[in-house]
Amino acid sequence: MKFFKPKFWDKNQISLPVIFLFPFSLIFSLFIIYRKLFIKKLKTPIPVICVGNIYIGGTGKTPLCIEIYKIIKNLNKKPAFIKKKYDSFKDESNLLKKTGILFENKKRFNAILEAAEKKFDVGILDDGFQDLSIQKKFSIVCFNEKQWIGNGLIIPSGPLRESLSALDRADCVVINGKKNIDIEKTIFKKNKNIKIYYGKYESINIKEFIGKKVIAFAGIGNPGNFFDLLISNNINTVEKIKFPDHYIYSEKEIKNLIDKSKNNNSILITTEKDYFRINEKYKNIINYIKIKFEIEEKDKFIKEIKKII
Repeated sequence: MKFFKPKFWDKNQISLPVIFLFPFSLIFSLFIIYRKLFIKKLKTPIPVICVGNIYIGGTGKTPLCIEIYKIIKNLNKKPAFIKKKYDSFKDESNLLKKTGILFENKKRFNAILEAAEKKFDVGILDDGFQDLSIQKKFSIVCFNEKQWIGNGLIIPSGPLRESLSALDRADCVVINGKKNIDIEKTIFKKNKNIKIYYGKYESINIKEFIGKKVIAFAGIGNPGNFFDLLISNNINTVEKIKFPDHYIYSEKEIKNLIDKSKNNNSILITTEKDYFRINEKYKNIINYIKIKFEIEEKDKFIKEIKKII
């Protein structure tokens, strides 16, 4: 979705937009219930690990998919990424393609079939927790500890794709951030048998920018998390500029950013996802932060993956 996340989504208080939009959230909830009751599940020819979310955007799904891909490769299996094809959302797809083979289709199930036909033996489904037509072997739901579930309401009055009761379909939760007992208690109320793991973004190249003035810009689900990463690593961030999620930058906008950095005697930094959306001729002027997702208790997590594949 290409939009600025409304501020009221993350505020635990009643506001006029919430009151106005709440009836639409009820309608959306009824639609979800209808789908659960009547949709037919399709059995997949290879085990599918689904990495999804309930909170819209910014939970770390794609970096976790990449980490799982590397784990499975090290277990001498032949994994493939699976993703629904969106003509306008290429950034995540390009990020996955840097690591491994990606199968995309308007129907996720058809992408899984193609991967199986080409002798891939594990499918890693990036997004698709709400696709109830696919029989998953293992479902992971990602959260960011900072945003958690926002105001706890379903879109459009809140940031949730469905209610937390959906966790009864999940096998595992991965929280991007610090250990939070209150969050864990809430999760276990919805699914007492679910496994909870923590992880965090680790920057591979951030040391290159220490001692430099930077202007940071991002068009992702939660750009504040990216800016916090820079600041926590003592990067001198003189300006932070937000764009809508999955934003396609025009040539004029990139030129304006370049001029701004020259006027401030600084360099431009963005996320790896944003970098893929920038015109090729400007990429040598713009820097990006390379990240990886580090899972705590990784050995234990690998054992979970072994059981599945």
